[in-house]
Parts: sequence; C-alpha cells; structure tokens
Amino acid sequence: MERPAILGGTPVRDTFLVFGSPAIEESDIREVVACLRSGWLGTGPRVAQFERDFSRYKGATHAVAVSSCTAALHLSMVAVGLQPGDEVITTALTFCATCNAIAHAGATPVLVDVDPVTMNIDPVQIERSITSRTRAIVPVHFAGRACEMGLITELSSRHELRIIEDCAHAIETEHHGRKAGTFGDFGCFSFYVTKNVTAGEGGMVLTRSEEDAARLKVLALHGMSKDAWTRFGDEGYKHYRVVDGGFKYNMIDLVAAIGCEQLLRVEQNWLRREQIWQRYLEAFRDLPVVLPAAVEPGTRHAYHLFTILIDEARTGVSRDTFLEALAAENVGAGVHYPSLAEHPYYQDQYGWRPEDYREATQIGRQTVSLPLSVKLSDSDVDDVVCAVSRVLHGYE
Repeated sequence: MERPAILGGTPVRDTFLVFGSPAIEESDIREVVACLRSGWLGTGPRVAQFERDFSRYKGATHAVAVSSCTAALHLSMVAVGLQPGDEVITTALTFCATCNAIAHAGATPVLVDVDPVTMNIDPVQIERSITSRTRAIVPVHFAGRACEMGLITELSSRHELRIIEDCAHAIETEHHGRKAGTFGDFGCFSFYVTKNVTAGEGGMVLTRSEEDAARLKVLALHGMSKDAWTRFGDEGYKHYRVVDGGFKYNMIDLVAAIGCEQLLRVEQNWLRREQIWQRYLEAFRDLPVVLPAAVEPGTRHAYHLFTILIDEARTGVSRDTFLEALAAENVGAGVHYPSLAEHPYYQDQYGWRPEDYREATQIGRQTVSLPLSVKLSDSDVDDVVCAVSRVLHGYE
C-alpha cells in the first residue's frame, strides 16, 4: 500500500472532496426560482408552509421558523425569562452557539462533562451541578445521538427546571418512540448548509405552548405585533405595533423554499446516510481508532456526524497531522468539537479549564468527523475509506 500523500504518495482523489457539501436537487432550484418569480422573498407563505410541514414531521404542536439555530436557542432563552444571575446547565462538548445563546440571554452557562461513550451530556453530572440559581438545562443531541432524555426530564421535573433541547444535529433523532425536540419546553433545529435538512441557513423552534409560539414569532421580528409580515399583503396595508423588545431573527421565503423541498426527502436521505455509516463501521473496525458507539436500543440516530477518535498512542499520528494527511489525500474532514473550555474567551470570561472537563477535552483533542453527506457517491465513500486507511497505515 502506498504511503499517504503528505508523506510523498499519490493522492487518493484528483479533486477535493468537500466535507458536508449539501445535496441540492433540481426540485430545490425550481422552488427557489418560483419564489423569486413570486415577488415575495421575505417572510411569507413559504415560511408558514415550512412551519406546518416541520411540525407535522416532528409531531409537534407548534413550530416557529427563524434565521438560524442560534437564533432559535436565544429566543427560547428569552422566552423562558432568564435573568442575570440565573444559571443554565449544558454540555462542555458543543458548538459555541449553545453557550453564547445562554450568555446573550443574560444568564450564566454552567458546563458539565460528557459520557465518554455516547459523547452526550452526563445526567449524573447535571444533577451534581444544580444549584438554587439553576433555571434550565440545554441537552445537545451530539452527532444525532439522543441524550438520555428520560433521566433529564425526570431531573427537570424534580428540580422545576426548563428544558431547551439543542437539536442542531437531530432532525431525525428519536428516544424511545418520541422525537428529539419534543421533550423540552423548546426544541431548536438547524438548517445550516451541512445539516441533514439544509436550506443554506435557517432554524426552527418547536414548542407545546401556543402562548410561547406566539411570543417567539413576535420576538423574532423586532417585537412587532403578531403576523406583522402580512402588512404588505393583497388584503391591504396593516398597521403594526411594537409589543416586545425583539430581534431580527425571522426566516425568509427564499430559505423556506429550499427547506420545504429538502424535508420531502428527509427519510430517504436518512437511509442513505445509514448505508454510508455502516460502510464506515465495517471498513474501519480493524483500524486503531475509536468508532462511534452502537446505537442504543429504542433510539433512532440521525447519522449526522460520523466521528472517529485519533489517539496518537495507538495510531502513531496526532489528530491534527491526521487531518493534514487526509486533506493531502483530497478528502475533507471536520472537527466537532473542541471542548468549550479550550477556548480563550470562555477561559477568561468564566474561568473554565480543560482539565475540569476531562472527557470532553480528550474527545475534542482527538475527534475527526468524516464526510457523511447524501451527496456522496459510492465511489466517494470508497475514496474516504481508502484515504483513512492509507494515512493510518502510512504511520505504522
């Protein structure tokens, strides 16, 4: 077997395989063109349709479309009524948006470590971190794997805490017959370019309460009175009133047009990602890497990220050198995520130290996410398998 390209070999591919490149079909393009021709590009009927379609898919009572999952999280924090001095517990292994939304709502984020096998927030450590100031828990369904929502909901009920689910990775995720995003007071989703259902950008909030849904809509559009987006409709101009201190977080029809079409393919795309997932598991089972844990009985994994852990003591190569070698093979990869305690801003702001979150820190320093988009052909998947194998064998 040839040595990796970074060590002087010939790359596996002639062209670079972009990590997370979305599958955009002609139907998506046609719907965007139809939206452009309609003259209604901002928040309008397609956003309303996307909300209906998504709530139906998730079996949710109410869905509110917004500009990003970050916006969804922030609005949910505001709707909960967090105050300065309040604490919100979340995982140390997540994207910065989870933490930032808590801070922007005026509360203090409190990190807890993760289970080293599932990489999800550890419910035991959640309970240890609850204080008289704790107001909410933000579980993150990491990589598409369901958190232990039975334990988390029991904790929240016993301690009278709100739950805001970060479901950026978890559109298809289920936990014992119940869909992610429907356990808590709010469930927040992402349609970013790399997500399983992509609209390029955008987010969604699920909630059971009609009152909460109505307030989210108002908050997402400058705090203007409900359905202010209809003021330019064909029924004549409607005056609006500012009734709350809101934000510019509304989704627009151009985004919703793609989202509606993508949602139609969510199940067939899930099956394709499952095929790729199983191919990777089979191909890498004898390599000196840590593979994703088996899917827990009674749950459904969204197969959003396929992560492997590169332990230099086992592989002979560091994670970052592995990433460089993979790129030299023309295969892109991701890192999800460095522990939040690794980032200088949070160290300065909250005094967090990596050594206090041992599992999240180790995972963050070893993790690599491999391409898992439904855009991948069988040949692309074979190239990823070959590149990973060649790199690791090259450092034996």
